[in-house]
Amino acid sequence: MKSLMELTQETGLPVDPHLLLDLVIPVHDGFQAQGDLLVAPLHELADRVRTRGDAAWSEVAPGGVELLRGAAGGNAHMLVADPGTCVWTADVDDADQLALAIVDALAPVYLMHREHGGAGLAAGTYVIRRQRELVPPAAPLHRLDPAIHREVPRGVQQEQAMRPRVRYIAD
Repeated sequence: MKSLMELTQETGLPVDPHLLLDLVIPVHDGFQAQGDLLVAPLHELADRVRTRGDAAWSEVAPGGVELLRGAAGGNAHMLVADPGTCVWTADVDDADQLALAIVDALAPVYLMHREHGGAGLAAGTYVIRRQRELVPPAAPLHRLDPAIHREVPRGVQQEQAMRPRVRYIAD
């Protein structure tokens, strides 16, 4: 396991000053989240996510790989790894259309983000996905008595139709 200071020195990627640089970044092999990214072991999503047959795999470069940049040009989520320990591909088929990449690591690798710091992934194969928040259906604005009202007023129908049902998590 590495500290946040070691990762910033090795990669040159900055982090915000409020983060503790001597913090040792835990390494896990299960589900993890970092801001608007969700990391899942591939075997947990194997029925929904797979690499394409012609997938192009690349080694993680020494400076890391940008997986996702925050909304409105925000900070990047970077995948960093020691040389020769990790490959990745963005050639992914995902039934939910949330997958950004599949990562195959032979040793611990890390996700880094300027505001969130680091997250460690143990050796294994992972799906890197966008997080999604499901919004429950909105309650009706007006309780209508069916004996009096036969249909919902037009303004209420339009307002309910315009409410989002799904939104993406943002940094």
